[in-house]
Amino acid sequence: MTLRITRKPSFRLFAVLVALVTCAVLVSAPNSPFTEHDKAYYADPNLVNFVRPGLQFQILSAEIAADGTIRARVKATDPRGLGLDRLGVTTPGTVAMSFIAATIPAGETLYTSYTRRTQTSPITNQSATQAGADTGGTWQVVGDGEYIYTFGTKAPANIDRNALHSISVYGNRNLSEFDLPTNYDDDTFHFIPAGGAVRPGMVRDIIKTATCNKCHDQLGLHGGSRRSMENCVLCHQPQTTDPDTGNTVDMATMIHKIHRGKDLPSVVAGGKYVIIGNQQSVHDYSKVGFSAYGGVANCTACHEQGKGAAQENAWLTPSRRACGSCHDNVNFASGQGHATGLPQVSDNQCSNCHRPEGELEFDASVKGAHTVPIFSRDLPGLVFEINGVTNTAPGQRPTVTFTLKDRAGRGLSMAEVPRLALVLAGPTSDYTTYVSEDPRTQATGGQDGRFTYTFTAPIPQTAKGTFSVGIEGYRSLTLLAGTQKEMTVRDAGINKTLNFSVDGSQLAARRQVVSLDKCNACHSFLSLHGNNRNTIEQCVLCHNPAQTDAAVRPTTDRPAESIEFSVMVHRIHAGHEQTREYAVYGRGSVKYTYNDVGFPGRLQNCNMCHINNSQQLPLAATGTIVDPRGLINPVLRTTAACTGCHTSVAAASHALANTTVLGESCAACHGPNADFSVNRAHAQ
Repeated sequence: MTLRITRKPSFRLFAVLVALVTCAVLVSAPNSPFTEHDKAYYADPNLVNFVRPGLQFQILSAEIAADGTIRARVKATDPRGLGLDRLGVTTPGTVAMSFIAATIPAGETLYTSYTRRTQTSPITNQSATQAGADTGGTWQVVGDGEYIYTFGTKAPANIDRNALHSISVYGNRNLSEFDLPTNYDDDTFHFIPAGGAVRPGMVRDIIKTATCNKCHDQLGLHGGSRRSMENCVLCHQPQTTDPDTGNTVDMATMIHKIHRGKDLPSVVAGGKYVIIGNQQSVHDYSKVGFSAYGGVANCTACHEQGKGAAQENAWLTPSRRACGSCHDNVNFASGQGHATGLPQVSDNQCSNCHRPEGELEFDASVKGAHTVPIFSRDLPGLVFEINGVTNTAPGQRPTVTFTLKDRAGRGLSMAEVPRLALVLAGPTSDYTTYVSEDPRTQATGGQDGRFTYTFTAPIPQTAKGTFSVGIEGYRSLTLLAGTQKEMTVRDAGINKTLNFSVDGSQLAARRQVVSLDKCNACHSFLSLHGNNRNTIEQCVLCHNPAQTDAAVRPTTDRPAESIEFSVMVHRIHAGHEQTREYAVYGRGSVKYTYNDVGFPGRLQNCNMCHINNSQQLPLAATGTIVDPRGLINPVLRTTAACTGCHTSVAAASHALANTTVLGESCAACHGPNADFSVNRAHAQ
């Protein structure tokens, strides 16, 4: 038998033999770094055990010599700690590494980078000095996957050796020759060149990467290798400007502007917010909408408290740089647009008016000015409870007992609740019908906020299984009464639902497909339809397979659009990918178009929303969905869910071709153990 290596003759036979010897042990390793959402999970075990996909960087130490020479000792390993050869000779896959060196000068809070480049715009012919990766450096191998990198850039002779310095490495491991994905990582090391410990608070640490990843799944910018805030802030500081547009790419300015996007005063006035990046790639953020409830006024959606950031309260210190990024209609040099009408020549006076917190909400303090009305501490709240349901047999009109209280436990009268509805729907196997009734005029009782209401609509004569009743509504309350900022706010209650059997069978809750916690990771507080609906359990009562927007869609814009929950949510989140206009009409025949929606994470990562692998086939739900505007109508469940994201005619045709009078055959190829299972097809 002859062993021939045709693609990588430099791989040593010794490494191959070692990999083969250890295969049996590694295949059965109990702590595999791969899950069913990783491509490596599905690769040939022998290949995976040989290649050991994955990449981890660790900067072990760094120094700046007397002559300004910068060195970093770095280790590159696979997920199990095996050192990697960056040239890809003794271990599979080449490893590319780039380095940044920067400092935070004494008395300052922002980085200045030593490693930089000059970028000239072909549009404006203007040049800008930008922070970036080092060039011209040299390598020294000092161990198994361990290297000393000597920067081509030297630190200035007059550096402050007692100031914080940071070295960051980012890069990738290219495994394409093994039909495996490229791996990415970064790491940042902080040190004092003169020696001594890095003191708490010296490092810029305002927002944790984990906070970004709530929505962005896994930060992976500039090709995928910049994956942490620690790495990003070394370059994204005031030193760096886009010469094509003149816009700074300083982190605070750029991120605030991106997230406010379509609501920036400059954009509302008809302008655009654009950054032109590498190789003249145009990034237009003028249509970006912030997903958290309250928009960018909900500062703590990103500036999370209690998540470990050393400077988590930095947002409470106002500055022209940070505040002017969202309020970009304020000219601090002239005072135009500023509340005082006076210029602000520095940040020294900002906190005189804009203290962290004032005595009142909605005042000029940082917290006050960014108060989201429904989160006001002055709202007493509306607390629902559904205490029970009687008369639950088919043909009977169910009687519901429920309670209305405020957060302090005080019972409320019907007069204090201008909007209240009880929703009856069933069966939980797949809601096919619902009725919504206003109990305020016919409910009896009221002692301590406890009421009884009998529906006018009966339970269908053919009903079987489990039905549900839900409650929704709000109070209209006045805040800052008698002041110039007096406002009426809807103080909505958190929906409650209760299941009950209509035929004596065992209660069966509706299937759980997504979780409210996952919705709120991006949306902060899911609250729709005028704040009335704020739980998944309430939403699905109405958004059932038979529902469309026909009742409110103008006759001039037909056919109607499905508002079934899975169809609608998939199409909204994949809005930017839709191949046709996707718009739903709401109350008052207001049109909501979602084609500009861009999912902030990886759309193929179903687990961003789904729980318990509920995306796997076969789906728990069966039956058809009414979809008048879709390519297939009516449409079966799996086809409806999948074509919500896979919107092409080819995808719909594929689904239709694999549907017979017996139903969908999707699970034959896309089932859990199939070659094209949902998780495998979406694996990263």
